Amino acid sequence: MPSVEKLLHFLSTSFICAAGVVLLGYGMSTDWAKAEMACAPIDSEQFNGSSHLKIGLFNGTETKISCPRISKLGAKVPVFERLGKLAGVPIILHALVVIMLGLALLGSAGSILVSLYNSFSNPYQTYMGPIGLYTCSGLSVCTASLALILYVANAYLGKMFETLVKADVANVLLKDVKISLQVGFFLLIPYICLNMVAILVVYLYVHAAYTRRKEQEKPTEDAPKEIMMY
Repeated sequence: MPSVEKLLHFLSTSFICAAGVVLLGYGMSTDWAKAEMACAPIDSEQFNGSSHLKIGLFNGTETKISCPRISKLGAKVPVFERLGKLAGVPIILHALVVIMLGLALLGSAGSILVSLYNSFSNPYQTYMGPIGLYTCSGLSVCTASLALILYVANAYLGKMFETLVKADVANVLLKDVKISLQVGFFLLIPYICLNMVAILVVYLYVHAAYTRRKEQEKPTEDAPKEIMMY
């Protein structure tokens, strides 16, 4: 029968990881960024039009005002479909972001299973012990951090938003692109923190258990040789 302390540590870890899954799941379903930019026909330098986009990982909306000669209000933006039309770096980076987030969710699922298993058993020397949780949560932290970096690089350096507009209207010039990141992107930060907290909670328990075990062994090791002879 596991001790109350062990039960509390590993069950709380599973709840922390589950909260991270909820956060990331919601983040992947909501908006990640919005952008606005000035538009002009390719044969002119009069930037009288504008385009406003608000996108998530998979879908978004776009409002065009004379960009370059047409206007659309709240048009649907299938992100992968549009990026795929022009191919190149934006579609590759965006696909990598989604793959990294999928791996992060997989790691969180593994952390939940390992922590629940450890709540009622004692597989310390196997991959299903604390080492398994360190590995799974570590995977989630690394892949989510990489997704965060790749998304920023794609939005600001990879010209993802310009690509989304040009995939719909080819003959257009764009400038003054203003990008602001949204809640879906920022939810990655508490998700990463929750996984780090999960690692810390288990590490503290393992360290405390190891310290107690060493203290129990210490009296025998430090006993005088005269006593040990009898």
